[in-house]
Amino acid sequence: MEAIQQQAIIVGVQLQNETNFAYSMEELRNLAAACNIRVIGELSQKASRVNPSHYLGTGKIQELGAMLEDKDTVIIFNDELTPSQIRNLESALGRQVIDRTILILNIFAERAKTKEAQLQVEVAQLQYMLPRLTGMRESLGRQGGGSGLKNRGAGETKLELDRRRIEERITALQAELQTQVERRQIQRRQRRKNEVPVICLVGYTNAGKSSLLNAMVEEYHPGSGKQVFAKDMLFATLETSVRSIKLPDHKTFLLTDTVGFVSQLPHHLVKAFRSTLEEVTEADLLVHVVDASDPQHEQHMEVTAETLKALGAEDIPTVYAYNKADLTGRPYPVVEGDSVTLSARQGSGIAELTGLIRRHVFNDYIQCEILIPYDRGSIVSYFNEHAHVQEVSYEEQGTKLLLECRAADYERFRGDFRELSH
Repeated sequence: MEAIQQQAIIVGVQLQNETNFAYSMEELRNLAAACNIRVIGELSQKASRVNPSHYLGTGKIQELGAMLEDKDTVIIFNDELTPSQIRNLESALGRQVIDRTILILNIFAERAKTKEAQLQVEVAQLQYMLPRLTGMRESLGRQGGGSGLKNRGAGETKLELDRRRIEERITALQAELQTQVERRQIQRRQRRKNEVPVICLVGYTNAGKSSLLNAMVEEYHPGSGKQVFAKDMLFATLETSVRSIKLPDHKTFLLTDTVGFVSQLPHHLVKAFRSTLEEVTEADLLVHVVDASDPQHEQHMEVTAETLKALGAEDIPTVYAYNKADLTGRPYPVVEGDSVTLSARQGSGIAELTGLIRRHVFNDYIQCEILIPYDRGSIVSYFNEHAHVQEVSYEEQGTKLLLECRAADYERFRGDFRELSH
């Protein structure tokens, strides 16, 4: 049975010099839709600052009250509200009041599939709730059941918890998360030891990062069944997926898909997901995926750049993948400098993107011709697996290889072969 769709009015304050207000309200609509909430009205106010007690001015609160016909209509505010603002607004309007932060937290709670993501979301929800307990008792109580704001993981049972017990719960969750973080760090160290370059896909939510990962997997490992979940919706991916991509010339890199960014991503979430997002800071190269068909894509790029800066990843070399070119009327695939225009859905531009990746992460390869004695057959096997062998011939003294290999491998076996040309 289809859950009854909740309905809401969205409210925002446009501050002086704020140029992206219309866009952030549009995004709030999309966030509500992702929570299965139908927006039936909108109210905005221009002001030099947000009203500290009620967020809105008195006149606007009366105007908002007049818009509320249905008692089940919720009001969604475009900023994070303080505990006293929530309390004052709920008593003035007699309706459930939620803000942008709780909306995003709910979407994350709905989408979290892995144990780590679920722990991270619950920590963020509890940290958000802690200072708001008194004002939220009723509003969270009304969130049980129905569609939209199920608030899984922080529902009615949590309401009965007092502050101390919530703090204990946060501590326990963080300890559990720490073990997950340590496991992830061991995996990272292992990758470092294997010296396999790590490439991270970053970008705004719904830019097509997972689709691009899938297109790469399909291109180089067809029929492997290693695709990840990809869907045209906000925050489809919360888990970090890593896929090993082996190119035809035996060069290998790890491709990592990360959670998408959004403007005003709640700091509780950034903090909770820090261990996941840290994958980005350890990458050798970032592929900044942009939805070229979105009229706001430049704004999205700015938000992504700001988030990367906040994570301390702004200095990592970056290439740009302008995705969804099939929806834009622009020619593709096209490479210009460090950017490529492509369509992940059509698998067009993958080779061009791979070319950019190669240029950045495989610049320590050398071309050489070597002669390996027959009693060193294991080295021939190693190069066959880990290098690009272009020619093989069998001479009197051993196997002659013309190959491209990593400088480190060349140095490692240098004493075991005779160099013919370099």
